[in-house]
Amino acid sequence: MPNRWTADAAGLLAGYLLDAAIGDPRRFHPVAGFGTAAAALERRVYQPRRRAGALFTTAAVGVPVLAGLAAGRATRHVPAARFALTAAATWTVLGGRTLRKESRVMARHLGNGDLTAARGRLNHLCGRDPSALDEPELARATVESVAENTSDAVVAPLFWGALLGPAGLLGYRAANTLDAMVGHRSVRYARFGTPSARLDDLLNLAPSRLTGLLTIAVAPVAGGSPRETMRVWRRDRADHPSPNAGQCESAMAGALGVRLGGRNVYFGRSETRPFLGDGPRPSAVHLKRAARVSAAVGVAAVLLAAGGALVRGGVGAALRRGGKGGAR
Repeated sequence: MPNRWTADAAGLLAGYLLDAAIGDPRRFHPVAGFGTAAAALERRVYQPRRRAGALFTTAAVGVPVLAGLAAGRATRHVPAARFALTAAATWTVLGGRTLRKESRVMARHLGNGDLTAARGRLNHLCGRDPSALDEPELARATVESVAENTSDAVVAPLFWGALLGPAGLLGYRAANTLDAMVGHRSVRYARFGTPSARLDDLLNLAPSRLTGLLTIAVAPVAGGSPRETMRVWRRDRADHPSPNAGQCESAMAGALGVRLGGRNVYFGRSETRPFLGDGPRPSAVHLKRAARVSAAVGVAAVLLAAGGALVRGGVGAALRRGGKGGAR
């Protein structure tokens, strides 16, 4: 098997371990730098039209993809460099440790009855208006964010890294960052942000469903039942307005034995979403369990990703041997 595929698999594992050990850098985060550059590009090309949004999305995602392809090509015959490249890219794009930390911090604030601190912390996870939220609603917002971001910040980048190497890692994170910047509903981005939102939806179709399945498998780490989690997931996953978030949130609801959904208030708008799951509204104790589920899903995902990179290498080598044999 070509060494570069072994290097990709090892790099994915190493990058995941780096994220688990030290998390995101506090300063000079590459993703934050990308966001700054993308915001500057948006100011130059913005028009309230989808065509302008498509141009913006193509340029902002295309540059990281091309950079990943170029770096991957330059290191394909140097396994040590390929390993370092994949490990660094994986660490850069993952956010599992930070996600779990925020869930536990919120659990501590709610457990202490400090709603002021909890409300002030919510914007680290999502964009809802926390000013009028009580403990169950703050806990619900946290559980839903942990569920969705376990896919967005862990499973999906590993999925695309396994399929496409460094270009997949960087391209996915770029697309997901653009969706957070311009893909939401607002007067400014109603048309301009549509291409970014649709690309993010497309890239998350498979990872979100994989996240749901992995959540079902690891439900016992939160005291849940895989059978019950599967029942809730199959029943409720299509009720969410997002084609992908419902896959993750319904599975998390089933694993924790809680009910998610309801009225979400953002700054300037509100949405009412169908209920997902059965049981009580979440509380502080469920946030620690959600963090455990997220961690277990991440471990399963990185093992699958490493295996996928090895399989990709084996299939590619077999195809090349077949092509050479047929050419004789």
